[in-house]
Amino acid sequence: MKREAPSHLNFNLDQTFFGFNAEDRKIIHDLLFDLIWVGEGRWDWNTVYSMPVFLRKFWINKINEKLTPPETKKSNIAQMPSVSKK
Repeated sequence: MKREAPSHLNFNLDQTFFGFNAEDRKIIHDLLFDLIWVGEGRWDWNTVYSMPVFLRKFWINKINEKLTPPETKKSNIAQMPSVSKK
C-alpha cells in the first residue's frame, strides 16, 4: 500500500504581515551602514543592529543635525512664516 503526503492546496506561503520586503531591507541596511560609517568605529555591526529603533532614529537625527551646514539651517528658518504680535 502506497501512502502519500497530505495535500495542502490552500496553504499560503506568501508573506502576510510580519517581515520586510526587499526594499525595506535595503533601506534598513543603508541606515545601519551609515551609522557605522559616520561613527568611525564607535559602534560595531552587532551594536547598531540590535539597537532599539527609537534610539537608532535618535542617533540618525543627531548626526543629520551635526552634518547639516549652518547656512541651510538659517535659510530654512528664514523661510518659515513669522507670527506678528499686535
